[in-house]
Amino acid sequence: NMANLDPVASDPRLSVVIGDIRIATDIDSALPGHDVVVHFAAESHVDRSIESSSVFVTTNVLGTQQMLEATMRHGIPTFIHVSTDEVYGTLGEGTELFTETTAYDPHSPYSASKASSDHFVRAYHDTYGIDAVISNCSNNYGSHHFPEKLIPLAIHNIKNNKPIPVYGKGENVRDWLWVDDHARAIDTIFHQAKAGTTYNIGGHNEWKNIDLIRLLCRIMDQKLGRDAGSSEQLITFVTDRAGHDLRYAIDATKLKNE
Repeated sequence: NMANLDPVASDPRLSVVIGDIRIATDIDSALPGHDVVVHFAAESHVDRSIESSSVFVTTNVLGTQQMLEATMRHGIPTFIHVSTDEVYGTLGEGTELFTETTAYDPHSPYSASKASSDHFVRAYHDTYGIDAVISNCSNNYGSHHFPEKLIPLAIHNIKNNKPIPVYGKGENVRDWLWVDDHARAIDTIFHQAKAGTTYNIGGHNEWKNIDLIRLLCRIMDQKLGRDAGSSEQLITFVTDRAGHDLRYAIDATKLKNE
């Protein structure tokens, strides 16, 4: 949403190029003259990857490969690849956490495409010497969040008295990361990380989906002046997502210590 850039639109350091990371000429119009590529661009919604995986493969895998090629072509020294904890698969109930050495075990077309992109980044570092760093983050939340995601969708539906869909029994656990903390972590990685390394970025902030939704309902009831508990009546349990991972939780010790 271009309106999100309004606070910095007049900053001379900002230029916006509208393009497609799968098309080399589009990338070539944006990259020259820069000293780092921070690669956020991806299809990221698991539900849509289940409905149709092709765009996830072309954007997340081939698009990343095109970005790596362009980075070499233009002699840009640093490539930071922003990835996800979903490449690690799922954790059971308990205290186990994902570390940077956890084996990859993706369970959705989305996470499989991101896992593949991670492998390409490592391969380009090892084969061509690109100074690449990978970060694997947990679920982000914050202002301007795209409304298909869980937290903004729930808030929107509560405001508009619409059902709040919750998969299964809402027992799935996610580690929620404030977006500003994620941005600070990426900035730290850019300035301090060694090429060829990987860092997990997490919030140490695990919530069951149903507990998070109920918290949002309580907060929104207060904000909207509704009777306590009224928004919880909107919670609607729906058929669970295919291949739905039970739990994600990040161990960010390496990032903190280094």
